[in-house]
Amino acid sequence: MITTLAITNYRSLRNLVLPLKKLNIISGANGSGKSSVYRALRLLAETSRGGIVSSLAREGGLQSTLWAGPESFATSVLRGEYAVEGTLRKKPVTLRLGFSGERFGYAMDLGLPGNPAGNPSAFALDPEIKRECIWNAPLFRRASLLVDRANSCVRIRGDDGEWRVVTSRLGSFDSMMNRLADPRNAPEILELREQIHSWRFYDHFRSDAEAPARRPQIGTYTPVLSDDGADLAAALQTIIEIGEADLLEAAVEDAFPGSRLEIGNFSGRFEIGMRQHGLLRPLSAAELSDGTLRYLLCVAALLTPRPPQLLVLNEPETSLHPDLLPALARLIGQAARHCQIVVVSHAGRLIAALDRETDCRSIVLEKVFGETRIANDETIDIPVWHWPNR
Repeated sequence: MITTLAITNYRSLRNLVLPLKKLNIISGANGSGKSSVYRALRLLAETSRGGIVSSLAREGGLQSTLWAGPESFATSVLRGEYAVEGTLRKKPVTLRLGFSGERFGYAMDLGLPGNPAGNPSAFALDPEIKRECIWNAPLFRRASLLVDRANSCVRIRGDDGEWRVVTSRLGSFDSMMNRLADPRNAPEILELREQIHSWRFYDHFRSDAEAPARRPQIGTYTPVLSDDGADLAAALQTIIEIGEADLLEAAVEDAFPGSRLEIGNFSGRFEIGMRQHGLLRPLSAAELSDGTLRYLLCVAALLTPRPPQLLVLNEPETSLHPDLLPALARLIGQAARHCQIVVVSHAGRLIAALDRETDCRSIVLEKVFGETRIANDETIDIPVWHWPNR
């Protein structure tokens, strides 16, 4: 389980440290930085796939994703006595992402590339990975450091406490998590990579008339619902056969009393059918309302027979009628028994229902001078966090 998430200089997250529990709700007004927290988690997940540089490029590059405000705010500015003004930069450009969990901590520091004289590059705008570290949780200290990457050199501490250089030629765009994970020579990197690789994200399922979830699909065992929900029927049938069929039935009954699911198999193509009280035939996926379809997509994601270590839901309430939100909250609370969950939401009824769950952390974000901060920090113990120096 992740206990601390730390982000520096990513969009409006100038210096944000979030304490996490088993179930977490991140809320706040529009523009408060909720989506930035979600994106930062997705960027961290890309380290296990080697795609963090390309992901930043799709967001407009490091120049577009960096904190756009000053390095620091003077007290007089905070009191409203003077306007915010730019000053001469004293520190190197940096974007930092990190977390600590029950076993390991991890941090990555990205910056702008150098410009060697006489050797210009067409990739001069690509961010470079300057530093990566893995340490024994919870807090970064030199004594707890296990793996240390500085620019292109990666060192691993052996059981005898001595450092061993694994490579001195790691590409500036390659994460050591993607390139050097090895069960024999770098077990810590491998274990952490597999942990991050298991993280799962669901963001704005489509429910329009052409949504993939509405069309029949060739069905195979599907313990993990795809990002776009195209394999919804197969995922639901997998829950029925090798998962918690009674929980699936209860989740449907909880939201739509008197209804039940039927998964049709037409020469290997699976299609959703939903019997509702008073109707003589089941409704197909093409006939379901947007809210009903999205609820079923959430059910398939949350009742997965293969729970991830971390499940992140971004605004799962979209298209759902407010009366469905308590049922969704109960489903999320039930799923949190098997994996850690982060819910990003601004639906008051969903937040209130989740807040009643045991072991739930509610974090409300606000924006002050363009910077995202924790609004209810007086009720939350903010953990100590130290970044490795570049």
